[in-house]
Amino acid sequence: MIFPVDYNSLDMQARRAIRLQYVAHQDGKCHFCQISLDKPPATEVTNKLINWDLFPGGKNFLNYPIHLDHDHYTGMTQGAVHAYCNAVLFQYYGH
Repeated sequence: MIFPVDYNSLDMQARRAIRLQYVAHQDGKCHFCQISLDKPPATEVTNKLINWDLFPGGKNFLNYPIHLDHDHYTGMTQGAVHAYCNAVLFQYYGH
């Protein structure tokens, strides 16, 4: 697969496949904080307060530990990230 991909054109199965490809491409590290995706995100990230009302399901957003980050303006994927990193990216950086 060639990156980036239009997130909005992908069904759930395709999103999972792309997410796994990003994980492999990123050597298992979060695209945002650079910490291994099988470990908690960087402290600089988890120190940020999150308004869970902004996210579908509130804190249930964290039930899926690895997310496929995408730009909310272009729809294009950017990488695999920790769920908490994804919340920080959206709330603090707009994507």
